[in-house]
Amino acid sequence: MSTEPDAPADAVAAPDPGAVEALAADLGEAGFAVARIEALWERGAAADGTHPGAALRRGHRVPALRALAHVATEAPSLATLVRCFILGMPVPTGDLASAMPRLGVDGARGLGLVRVGGGEAAPLVDLRPYAFADAVGEGEWWIASDPGELATGGALPEAHVLGVGGASTTLSGLLIQRREPTTLDLGTGCGIQAMHASRFSDRVVATDVSRRALRYAALNLSLNGIRNVELRHGSLYEPVSADRFGRIVSNPPFVITPRRDGVPSYDYRDGGMVGDGLVEAVLRGAADHLEPGGIAQLLGNWEYRRHGDDLGDDLGDGLERVAGWLAEAGLEYWVVERERQDPGEYAETWIRDGGTQPGSREFEALYAAWLDDFAERGVESVGFGYLLLRRPAPGDSARLARAERLHGPLGDATGGLGAHLSACVAAMDRIGALDDLGLRSARVAVADDVTEERHHWPGAEQPTVILLRQGGGFGRTVDAGTGLAALVGAADGELPLGVLSDAIAHLLEVDPTVLWDELGSAVRELVAGGMLRPVD
Repeated sequence: MSTEPDAPADAVAAPDPGAVEALAADLGEAGFAVARIEALWERGAAADGTHPGAALRRGHRVPALRALAHVATEAPSLATLVRCFILGMPVPTGDLASAMPRLGVDGARGLGLVRVGGGEAAPLVDLRPYAFADAVGEGEWWIASDPGELATGGALPEAHVLGVGGASTTLSGLLIQRREPTTLDLGTGCGIQAMHASRFSDRVVATDVSRRALRYAALNLSLNGIRNVELRHGSLYEPVSADRFGRIVSNPPFVITPRRDGVPSYDYRDGGMVGDGLVEAVLRGAADHLEPGGIAQLLGNWEYRRHGDDLGDDLGDGLERVAGWLAEAGLEYWVVERERQDPGEYAETWIRDGGTQPGSREFEALYAAWLDDFAERGVESVGFGYLLLRRPAPGDSARLARAERLHGPLGDATGGLGAHLSACVAAMDRIGALDDLGLRSARVAVADDVTEERHHWPGAEQPTVILLRQGGGFGRTVDAGTGLAALVGAADGELPLGVLSDAIAHLLEVDPTVLWDELGSAVRELVAGGMLRPVD
């Protein structure tokens, strides 16, 4: 993560409160909300069959412009705001003045929202509504950020401040939403994770190396009336010194970018370190900034490297390398790798993310730089995934230590994946503390979203395959034998596991000790995955 000149932590200027209040009132009165805009796109789809919202997500705004033409007379203010701040196109100053009667064109210019000239107001920001639901309830905010590629028409500047993207919504959906006195949002960007955390934190500290990002965060906090977030400037953990937090959340700049001339380094995604060094620094540093029992949740990339070839002593397996960092830092962890890309796929993804068009000379030059960097450092592929860390309480050993690959689609998690993670961690804590005798005495019940699937050869009485499928969470599929399937089928929370196992052994006419040796470890895994839940 590159650094800027040192400055006091409170150097971020707050936007003019009167102007921000006027902006919020104008946006609200115009109906600048997710439901209204989605209804507008639906009308456009009905008119000519092309869904404007879907086209926008693919990077095309012509269907959206056609949809706006249908509502220009009945909802002129909404149409003007969408055209200007979502589609990124100039609007007549008179139209903007009508759409923002309280703030006015001069006020919009004073807040840095538009540039005025030739009778038009050209947008300088992307400003759009964002709706969500969490443990507190449903909510909606307005989020300002830098205009994207659709508005700029070319590659993004390196200081670009990203709005709410896919990674942002992924991370916010992962958050365990228990109440905490203090939360740290490391690398806040436009402020979206700090805003989410503010709903279940007494106080949030949000940091970033980019002053531009912090100015956007200040605007977004003020615009949405969020008062319990403090913004600090600096790199990594520097702004929080020796402070400790009950929760750390971070969507760090984890992208692995070649460190060489001619390759742009974007503040919002590139950490300025070689390879996955930035992710390693963030993970190791969390140990010094979590309260005992505190949890950190992050996204990250990690490299898979060739063995040998004088590449150093690091393990080649990316997931093992991450687990090693965390174990050395004394942290409990649950790391889930969700995807793995080869060097070419990875390069294509992130070069295109920066707005450079495939087929151009610039794209091919960057592609070559990425492949050269990976080849020189022996990188064979890059993993991406979710990380949950916890600092053990005094006197506790680190019991939670899971690193697993769960590629493929997620399940349909009621309440969000964060609720699933929370339940799984609590269950792992309970079961992990039990020895074998304690596990035999425990009672469990099968989760409501688990189904059983059996496959038979034609005419066969016994199934050849029994699969347990999880409908929510990570959508796990477990190949269960007859004994495990019988135990899961009987697990209603009434009888201890040992009693169930012995009864199944009697029915199957097998040695009960041998069967329990098989089922005990399998039960621990099903509990960890949320397919079985402990019963009090």
